[in-house]
Amino acid sequence: MTDGPCPTCGTYRNPALTVDAVAVRGEGAEREVLLIQRGQEPWKGSWAFPGGFVDEGEDPEIAVLRELMEECNLDGKVRDIISVRGKPERDPRGHVVTIFYSVESDGVPIAGDDAAHAEWIVLDDVKLDKMGADHSEIIRLLQNS
Repeated sequence: MTDGPCPTCGTYRNPALTVDAVAVRGEGAEREVLLIQRGQEPWKGSWAFPGGFVDEGEDPEIAVLRELMEECNLDGKVRDIISVRGKPERDPRGHVVTIFYSVESDGVPIAGDDAAHAEWIVLDDVKLDKMGADHSEIIRLLQNS
């Protein structure tokens, strides 16, 4: 961990910020969660929530809805924050902090951007060992709520 600005350029090294859309529909045993299958590294082929990096000057709530549209071709509405994760070693790309937003959405997803596939999956049928990053921890939170 470094303290203060870079002695060469005067800027601070800060973590990157990402957002993920956690969309759940239905009730009881029929609850479904919207997931994408990652088309790129890291975690290529793994399941994850639709999401990505927040652009400079972009509000994270706008970013999560943009990512939902880019990766699933679905509109959404931000409901709440489910979790914020930021352990420095959680992402092989470097220190990345992620805001997991509860997002209201529905419809048939069409995979786009860096999503190879997108679909609604029955929450209790999600295979935790097939999830990328620490997204299985969020699935567990949803399953226990």
